[in-house]
Formats: sequence, C-alpha cells, structure tokens
Amino acid sequence: MVTVGICGAGGRMGRALLELLSVTEGMKLGAAIERADSPLLGQDAGVMAGIGPQGVNITAAAAAAEYDVLIDFTCADAVVGNLQHCLAQRKPVVIGATGLSATQQAQLREAGRELGIVLAPNMSMGVNLCFQLARLAAESIGADSDIEIIEAHHNRKVDAPSGTAVRLGEVVAAALGRELADCAVYGRQGHTGARQRQTIGFETIRAGDIVGEHTLMFASAGERVEIRHVATSRKTFAAGALRAARWIQQQPPGLYDMQDVLGLR
Repeated sequence: MVTVGICGAGGRMGRALLELLSVTEGMKLGAAIERADSPLLGQDAGVMAGIGPQGVNITAAAAAAEYDVLIDFTCADAVVGNLQHCLAQRKPVVIGATGLSATQQAQLREAGRELGIVLAPNMSMGVNLCFQLARLAAESIGADSDIEIIEAHHNRKVDAPSGTAVRLGEVVAAALGRELADCAVYGRQGHTGARQRQTIGFETIRAGDIVGEHTLMFASAGERVEIRHVATSRKTFAAGALRAARWIQQQPPGLYDMQDVLGLR
C-alpha cells in the first residue's frame, strides 16, 4: 500500500487527486497539506473535496506529515520549501508545479542526487505522447515550417505561457538544434515585420474555466500540420500523477519526468 501526501490539497488539482486517490487500489491518503493561512486547515480532506470523510485532516505541517511519496501541485515558490521536507525524510516527490525559475530548477537537480523526483509540466499521458509526436514532426518538417504554439487555460492560471507550451517549444527547438531562449517569440503586436523562419511563436489565451488546450502548428506553403491536445478534466492529470507516485517509489535517486514514467524514452 502506497501512502500519499498531497500538497495543495484544497486547490483544483488537489481536489481531483483526492477524488481519484479514494478509488485507486493499492494507494491511500496519508497527508493533505495546505498553506499556513488556509481557512481549510483542520477540515477532513475528503469532506472538503466532497467525497466523504477520509480520516485525514488538512494540515500545514508538511514536515510532520506521514507519507511514502509526496505529490506537489502548489506554486513554484512553495515547491522548494516542500522539497526540503522530502530531503529531510528521504521521501520521493512528484512535482506538477510550473513557472519554476532557473534557480529553482537547479535546486531540484541538486536534490535529485539524493532522492527520486518526477518533475513534469503536464502529467497527462496524451500530452506526453504529443511531446514525442512534436519531436518526430520537428525532425521531419520543422526546418521548412513556420512553427507556432497556441495554448489556452482558465482565467486563474498565473503563469504564461503554460509549462506544457514551453516544454513543447523546448522539444521542437532541441530537435532542430536550436536554443528556445534564442528563437522564442512570445506574442506579437504592432509593426513586427515579416516572420523569421527560425522563430518559434507562442500565443496565450486565459479565459473562463478552460482546463487546458495546446496546439503545435507546423505551417508551410500549401499545407499545415497540427498536433493538438485538449484536456476536459483534471482527472487526466491526477491519474498521471498517481501513476508517477507509484513508479518513483521503485527508482533510484534522480530527476525524472513523465517520459521516464511512461517508458517513452
């Protein structure tokens, strides 16, 4: 039986994880963690999520929580603090937060020397298949195409472009022998001049309750190839996170992603 701790239990992803975890064989909830000023502290996590009592109250004390593996869908700044608790207890962690700075990413790489970490901007199995398709398309037709990435999310998402969109850009850029930092164009306005072939464009939409949509476009004279993924429920991300949590327990220390979890390397 794998005992799971959930950081950000009261958020959209936290609630989806709680719901799916309650019906997942071989896994159980051990800790539900929220920020210190959350009005949810002390509530039964299952009652809060609308799935009935789970016997685990929401706490801010990640250090004292009991779990075999931690799943963290909090913000980038909170991830590093939560990671310290995992290091102290030598417990693996699955991280779905996006918008990590270069310094924070370096801290995760360093922590990966001592414990197992799965870091993924998107834990959907479909999206991770799209990463592979993106690489194949880029190698085949990318050099002769205008490449654009369009993403849409709900109006409360705080980072842009999404971590998934950035990862798509990184995959494509690497396949073409480019550095994304050198060729990315984030939005366009005014008199921009003709498009430069070597660039990778990003467009961001924030509206309503959109769960997540990503389109990668390769456009050339006379034809266009699009790789598109639409998420209609956060349960797809929760399922991937639970799969990663089960998988990382069996791995040596290291920094992994969902490509490793799904055997797509």
